[in-house]
Amino acid sequence: MEMNRREFLDAGAVAALTVIPQSLAQWQPSQRYPDPLIKIIDPSFAKYRVNLAKVEKIASGMRWSEGPVWFGDGRYLLWSDIPNNRIMRWDEETGAVSVFRKPSNNANGNTRDRQGRLLTCEHDARRVTRTEYDGSITVIADRYEGKPLNSPNDIVCKSDGTIWFTDPPFGILSYYEGHVAPPELPTSVYRWDPKSEKLSVVASDINRPNGLAFSPDESKLYIVEAGVSPRVIRAYDVTAGGTQLSNMRKFITAEPNGTPDGFRVDVDGNLWCGWGMGAEGLDGVAVFNPDGKLIGRIDLPERCANLCFGGRHRNRLFMCGSTSMFSLYVNTQGVAGG
Repeated sequence: MEMNRREFLDAGAVAALTVIPQSLAQWQPSQRYPDPLIKIIDPSFAKYRVNLAKVEKIASGMRWSEGPVWFGDGRYLLWSDIPNNRIMRWDEETGAVSVFRKPSNNANGNTRDRQGRLLTCEHDARRVTRTEYDGSITVIADRYEGKPLNSPNDIVCKSDGTIWFTDPPFGILSYYEGHVAPPELPTSVYRWDPKSEKLSVVASDINRPNGLAFSPDESKLYIVEAGVSPRVIRAYDVTAGGTQLSNMRKFITAEPNGTPDGFRVDVDGNLWCGWGMGAEGLDGVAVFNPDGKLIGRIDLPERCANLCFGGRHRNRLFMCGSTSMFSLYVNTQGVAGG
């Protein structure tokens, strides 16, 4: 018998196979307010800091955390632990950490579609999938023009229901995050139309595209270019009725030792970017205003690969540390659908 939406949301309790011990001994949150880990680089960032909130570690024990997504109607967070081939779950009410899905085909990026269903980029299966309300899996895309995708990485869903994702080769470079295989397609950014169920290339001029996010009005799409050094975040105008990209330009250039990865945008158009993999002091989250100016930082003890906004008011930032999950309440909200 087909499950309804509430049963789907509760199904995570059934899929939660193992409770992971939360080993928090090696890191302790600040005992002071405001938290010194929240750095105001420009005075404009001060209004986004909640002076009585601090960085909290809510889970640990992963090998490489990625792709967080918030399920507000179930009050839980999902994220990928790529090398361990599983999707994890954290419950807001109890703080319990469990396995939501294993194997996950080395899942990476996750988001929700506009009907609330889970969308997942799977490295090992080289595909994008949708988890239906009854728990079954629908393949959204696994090939383009008859050739297998590389390894879908990060994903967003536009307000019109179209699904946009990046396809670098990271999941087919080794057996750590997928399996070794030769790439057969350029590293592109794709758009999937739910009405026609057709896949199209919207950007083929980015060397290893990674994280991506729309501006609040969806007039711009930001994409991390991971195949250049230093990495850059490029901006495109969304044109042709929201179906194409144009006017590519360099929006943010990382420091020589900085590495932007996944990111999300708040309602004011600020980019909250996972950052790290460089010199000491760079690990955490870098916050840029809509002009591309660095205005704030959140220092973490681990590189942050990706993040999302969640909580009842979309004002709780969930940050994927390398082996841990951190959270912080902020004085803004993530864009709906991000």
